[in-house]
Amino acid sequence: MIYRKSFNISAFLLVLLISQFTFSQVENVPLTSPVYTFLKEMKVKNVLDYISEDMPNLSRFEVKSLLDTVRKKIDKLSNTEKNLLIRYEMEFNDSLNGETTTRLFTPGISFIKTAGDIISKKVKYLYVYKEENANFFAEGIGHFYHGQKLKHGVANSNLYDIGFRLRGTIFNHLGYYFSVLKGGVSGDRNLAEVIEPRLKTSFKWVEDMENIGNYDFMEAYLKYHTEVAPGMHISLQLGREPITVGFGYGSKLVLSGDNPIMDFIKFKFDYGIIHYVSIHASTVGIFYPDRSDRYTKYWAFNSLHFVIPDLFNIGIGETIVYSGRGIELAYLSPVGFYKFIEMSLQDRDNGNLYFDIQTSFIHNLELQGTFLLDENILSNLSDLDRYTNKTAYQLGAFWYEPFSLNDLSLILEYTRIRPYVYTHTDIHNTYTAWETNLGHRIGPNADEILTRLAYNYNEWLRFAAEYRHQRSGENVYDENGNLVKNVGGDIFLSHLPSPVNKEAKFLDGIRINTDIVQVGVRFELIRDFIFDVSYNYGIDNNLTYGTKTDFSYGLFKFTLEY
Repeated sequence: MIYRKSFNISAFLLVLLISQFTFSQVENVPLTSPVYTFLKEMKVKNVLDYISEDMPNLSRFEVKSLLDTVRKKIDKLSNTEKNLLIRYEMEFNDSLNGETTTRLFTPGISFIKTAGDIISKKVKYLYVYKEENANFFAEGIGHFYHGQKLKHGVANSNLYDIGFRLRGTIFNHLGYYFSVLKGGVSGDRNLAEVIEPRLKTSFKWVEDMENIGNYDFMEAYLKYHTEVAPGMHISLQLGREPITVGFGYGSKLVLSGDNPIMDFIKFKFDYGIIHYVSIHASTVGIFYPDRSDRYTKYWAFNSLHFVIPDLFNIGIGETIVYSGRGIELAYLSPVGFYKFIEMSLQDRDNGNLYFDIQTSFIHNLELQGTFLLDENILSNLSDLDRYTNKTAYQLGAFWYEPFSLNDLSLILEYTRIRPYVYTHTDIHNTYTAWETNLGHRIGPNADEILTRLAYNYNEWLRFAAEYRHQRSGENVYDENGNLVKNVGGDIFLSHLPSPVNKEAKFLDGIRINTDIVQVGVRFELIRDFIFDVSYNYGIDNNLTYGTKTDFSYGLFKFTLEY
């Protein structure tokens, strides 16, 4: 019996390794790539039936396949969309056609000649190596930010970083990716963190022990992908890269994408209408100056989605945050129900369950919603204001080409998060990494209305405007900093097992309304030389104390990807 079981496992692994299906480039496309925006607009326009949005990190070959599908329906595209399609087809064919690509370092060709292509619209690489069973692509990357505070005194901040990106695929199945950015900051530190929130999760920046503020970001992973039968895709990924989870046009309830980069192992299965993902990740807690106080925490995730073409995408998912011990094998398994597993492990961890749905039956209009349950509320449904009813929901609509205006998109989204959501009685198990909320940016005891308008003037120029109205209820403290009333507005401060107040009314506490406006333009006069210019304004209206504070800044950002 043991021999037969071992034989079955070995046979399964052998099938994975010798699968007849091959893939050009298995490595993932970074989430910052604008191709995701293009694919999303094609999805809402019903040119594409499905794209993986609850777990959007796509392999290059998957993006290429989606672009091929768009090509088959090119008669439905506007002129700008056709040009965008051509632009991305050039980027993702990896053919090294001399008419569409250039390499700065090319054997047999002088550097002076290749350097002349810097100002061209060709896809650019530093170096490329390709053969039948392996390939290697090297790119230089870098950024320069200049932020200028526009009110309440003169302040500015400059960020500058440089690095490289190495990627490729071996034996048509194993993708690899490695990138490093190292940067420095001059000027106002607070403004720098507003301009680039990821600074708050860079150890060198937070530690602040050197004579200049500096930061670094590193991504690296291996990804194996195979198709064991026609249409049946299985992938396994180990390493670190930015990821998001769930639906959401602004910030997401489950994993917003504003979170720090985590190290993870990911299993993904796609076949027909079924799409399944399982992740087990590690990260860190709050930064403490004393190293002995620092600790590792783990985030585990499973989700199952059913996609009915031209109708809807409906799913269920769950997360667990735990710490204080090594990897829990019970959560490492991709098969199981976390809530029951947590109970069998003596109820020490922070578990969430969510349901989401996204429609596709209305041409050019997508509706979606997510409902999140933090811990168990089923026994308290008769009293929705009870402190243990930790729920959140998000409703959104994406209207592409409203009023028959080509290349225009309009988004409307509402998010509501009840008190104490994302918190936990053990501060080490809050739904955070570093001091950043893994979930929606507004945190507990708050809601948000978001509207966004975007317009593609052409394939190289995009305008965008966004308005957010947020309401929040914050905890009450006295003049000495002592907690007077906990209303569930602080993600790091949960309720006690037997709290003084059994009710937690939504938006109780110190009421603050916040309005945020962002207007910007993105243009790329030379391919891979990207410019972003924006104006940002925010105002906090403290209704409890009758005070207002506002903040505004201009931002210039240059991105190089060569």
